Amino acid sequence: MSGIYIHIPFCKKACHYCNFHFSTNQNSKSAFIKAVCKELMLRKSEYASEEIQSIYFGGGTPTVLEVSELDAILQTVYEHYNVSDTPEITLEANPDDLGTEKIKALSQTKINRLSIGIQSFHESDLTAMNRAHNADEAKKCLEIATTYFDNITIDLMFGMPTMSVALWRQNLQTAFGFGIKHLSCYALTVEPKTALEHFINKGSHPPMDDELAAKHFEVLLQETATQGLTHYETCSFGHLDYFSRHNTSYWLGKTYMGVGPSAHSFDGVQRSWNISNNSKYIKSLEADLRPYESEVLSVENRFNEYIMTGLRTIWGVSLEKIETDFGVKIKTQLLENSKKFRASKTLILEENHLKITRTGKFLSDGIASDLFLV
Repeated sequence: MSGIYIHIPFCKKACHYCNFHFSTNQNSKSAFIKAVCKELMLRKSEYASEEIQSIYFGGGTPTVLEVSELDAILQTVYEHYNVSDTPEITLEANPDDLGTEKIKALSQTKINRLSIGIQSFHESDLTAMNRAHNADEAKKCLEIATTYFDNITIDLMFGMPTMSVALWRQNLQTAFGFGIKHLSCYALTVEPKTALEHFINKGSHPPMDDELAAKHFEVLLQETATQGLTHYETCSFGHLDYFSRHNTSYWLGKTYMGVGPSAHSFDGVQRSWNISNNSKYIKSLEADLRPYESEVLSVENRFNEYIMTGLRTIWGVSLEKIETDFGVKIKTQLLENSKKFRASKTLILEENHLKITRTGKFLSDGIASDLFLV
């Protein structure tokens, strides 16, 4: 097993683009923490022989919890699981939660990696997104955090129709000015049932501009390369010793456990997911029951997931793995279906791996879908 993901489903306010499971009502926080610890205890037998390589607090906004509350969850993991001597333990954080005292306190826990949701260093962008922090808080928290943590990644968002190429370049340069060794950069997308979708539909927000997003992405590739960052996954850029071990395990198809409401787990064949309802999640765990659904993945689903995730990374899709897991016939079919992409130089066949080229990087999801089994 590679890692444990712990979903903290609380936020101070709702970002306009977000469709993750969260609540702005934190009244159940104490009961939630007890429920998460209970789920960890109930499921320990599932992973008794596994070594935990990474622990990831995601959300939501995990930093709405007190340091002592985060530490209590970590203590439960360490009490009931075989954790590696050198695990990667990541905490997603928002700048407005990272004052000096909290950062100091976090640095004294087992947490050794911060993932900070900056999104932009420009006030107009943050206001449009309905973020809880402002531009000054974004910069201030990085000044402090980089003093206490070496392993920091920040999220930046591009593709906003109101953001010029010059402003996007400024965002990147500001990040590099703090000595950041890892970036996760995402194109703004319109998710169903979000405030952003509503605003676009009624005409109060400009529609997405795919051409502008492609220009932003090209600038991203140029600027990160100049800084010596490796583009090791579609949205991820880092120095070699700072790749996300936890997220890489997802992309390489390793097993993981998800704890908390809406969290997903994967054992290599079966996927399960907890109920996306805080109250029902808490009540179930109070009765020593894990509220979840599951499905056994078909051959087609497992193949398609591996193609999708593998092509997003620098490691690509292993033809040896395809043959071992799915057979010679499917490998032959994959090679045949990939011919047009190899001819257009968006895919290459290198050391028995199919890999996306620089030309194909912005098109990786579309290329993957064309290679799916249906």
